[in-house]
Parts: sequence; C-alpha cells; structure tokens
Amino acid sequence: MSEGSLLNFPCDLFVKVLGHNKSDFRSVAEAIVKAHYADLDIEQIKEKASKNGRFLSLTFAVYAQNKDQIDALYQELVASEDVLLVL
Repeated sequence: MSEGSLLNFPCDLFVKVLGHNKSDFRSVAEAIVKAHYADLDIEQIKEKASKNGRFLSLTFAVYAQNKDQIDALYQELVASEDVLLVL
C-alpha cells in the first residue's frame, strides 16, 4: 500500500464524472482526463444517461501512477463548471 493512500500504485482506477447531458460535456470531461492520462483509450469510456436524459455519467478507466496524479485530475474535474460530481 502506498503511503497516505488505500491504493497500491501503480493501479487501475475507475473515475466516474457526472454532468448535464449537453453536447459539450463529454468532450470537456475527456479533454481533462486525457490531459492527465495521455494513454486514455476513449473507446473504453462507459457512458450512461439518467432515466430522464437530463444527466450523463462517464466512467473513465485510467492507470494511476501515484496519489498526486489522481488528486490533480480530481481537482481539475471539480473546478470545471461542466462537471457536477466526481466519484
């Protein structure tokens, strides 16, 4: 286990991002994640609309090297006005 974390690095990690289901949400979220994980496979992104279609959740599979990398991604995602929630 890595110091100060419950994860063993490097590791596979799933990051779920929720936003309004509008045309640019996916591209904004993808760009942020790709800035931190250049090897992101966009074909592997899971997408699910809410029951009423108002919201969209995206699940990104990333290979995290360390806690700082995860923290930087999280901070940039929550700072985006297009992102409502990050899990």
